[in-house]
Amino acid sequence: MRASNHDREQVAAVLQKAMAEGRITVAELESRLDSVYAARTLAELDPITVDLPGHSVSLAKPAPATVPQTFSTVPVAERGPSKSNLVGVMSGVERKGVWVASSKINAVAIMGGIELDFTGAQLTGMQTLINVVAIMGGVEITVPEGITVIVDGVGIMGAFVDNVHQTYGPEQPVLRVRGLALMGGVEVKSRKRAIGS
Repeated sequence: MRASNHDREQVAAVLQKAMAEGRITVAELESRLDSVYAARTLAELDPITVDLPGHSVSLAKPAPATVPQTFSTVPVAERGPSKSNLVGVMSGVERKGVWVASSKINAVAIMGGIELDFTGAQLTGMQTLINVVAIMGGVEITVPEGITVIVDGVGIMGAFVDNVHQTYGPEQPVLRVRGLALMGGVEVKSRKRAIGS
C-alpha cells in the first residue's frame, strides 16, 4: 500500500523521540529521516523503526487532504535537489536574501545556530517541510506574509515558539516546521513583507 504524508510524519515522530532519548544519534536521525521521506510504500517505512520502542505505529488509512502542488517560483529545470541538509555544530549557518529553498530541509543545530530567512526565498513547491533538531543551539526562521505556517515541535528544557500564527487559503504556500529542541530553541517569526515582494 502507498504511504501517505501522515504515515511519514508518524514514523518521523518516533525517530525524533528516539533521538531525544539517546537511542539513536543525530547522524542516524538524519539518515533515517532521508529514508522516511523517500519511502513510497508502507513496506518501506516499516523497517526504519523496527529496532525502536513504539515502532508499531498505526500506519495509514485515509490520508489528510494535501495542498495542491501548483505554486512555484522556481522553474522545474532550475530547482536543484528536493532536499537539503543544514548542519551547524558549534558554528552558524545562514540562508538569507535570494535563495532556493528545497521542499524538504533538515536543519541540525548543535551548540550552534541556523538562520533561515524566507522573505527573499524562492520556493520549489506549495509545501516546504523543515525538520529541526536544536541541541543546546538555536534555529531562527523568518517568514513573510502570504505563507501559511504550521509549527509542531517538541521542547525538552527548550522551546518551539510560533510568533506568527499565519493561515491562508489553499492557493497559498505552506511552511511546516517540526522537530526537537533539547536545551535549545526554535523560533518562527514574521517580517511584514508579502511573499515575492
